[in-house]
Amino acid sequence: MKYTLLLLFVFCTSFSSIETNVFICGPSGAKKYHYNENCRGLSSCSHGVVKTSLKQAQGLGLTLCGWED
Repeated sequence: MKYTLLLLFVFCTSFSSIETNVFICGPSGAKKYHYNENCRGLSSCSHGVVKTSLKQAQGLGLTLCGWED
């Protein structure tokens, strides 16, 4: 019984994708993404901080902020 439950757990978790959220400055024109909403790199953002997925940010060609790597 324990083996069956463990196998079921491994099977279910291997197909679920955990999406990482990141923060970017404004809806367009951002060059970097940030893991922390209070990152020093976002301090001069005047367009508003937007939460998005890591996959989407990387798809837009954004790279990790230098303050966070």
